[in-house]
Amino acid sequence: MRIVKLGMISAIALSAAVPALAQSSEAIAVTDLNIRSGPGPHYEVVGVIPGSKAAMVDGCLAESSWCKVSFEGASGWSSSDYLAVGVEEQAVALTARPEAVKIETVTYENTAETTADQTTGVAAGATIGALAAYAVGGPIGGIIAGGILGGAAGGASVEPTTETVTYVQSNPVDTVYLDGEVVVGAVVPETVTYYDVPAQPELRYLNINGQTVLVETENNAIVRVIR
Repeated sequence: MRIVKLGMISAIALSAAVPALAQSSEAIAVTDLNIRSGPGPHYEVVGVIPGSKAAMVDGCLAESSWCKVSFEGASGWSSSDYLAVGVEEQAVALTARPEAVKIETVTYENTAETTADQTTGVAAGATIGALAAYAVGGPIGGIIAGGILGGAAGGASVEPTTETVTYVQSNPVDTVYLDGEVVVGAVVPETVTYYDVPAQPELRYLNINGQTVLVETENNAIVRVIR
């Protein structure tokens, strides 16, 4: 399976045009996407943009893959790798900074950053790897006619059972810190420690950047983010 690091996907041609956005300050979440309290994967999750829904974008950090967003009362920061706009019948990630779309440059003031965020940020400074997205059939390529193919980035060939989810929730594990956002379809590096799921050996689990995820044993792709 050919994979690329998050942020490398710039544009994937579509078989149908992405619907025109209401204005340049909107972008579509290409999968269920975290809204975090700060511009980085270690910050607290304060909301979620459902896949295929449009969020308001106030602007993005210069030379960074994080944008300031708001969705249904929740405001914070989301990864621009998973925020897309339609440009000439293509879905383009905001990370690519498409010239056809006006994107304001904003700054991040950390004066309101919580003590928990500061402590977590220090720990996250020594990440041990990076999440990766599918090169083909990944989140950007999944946008078609305003929807997400399969309902999630990358799709999932193994569906976690209720028993599996209950087991994972009842057996928490330590967090590992990886570069990149935690989304369905992202691939976890083999070098991290995984934990077995007795009832479903085809799945394993771990906690990434504060979020528990289930991954396929065969390819380490995230199939469920347990919120």
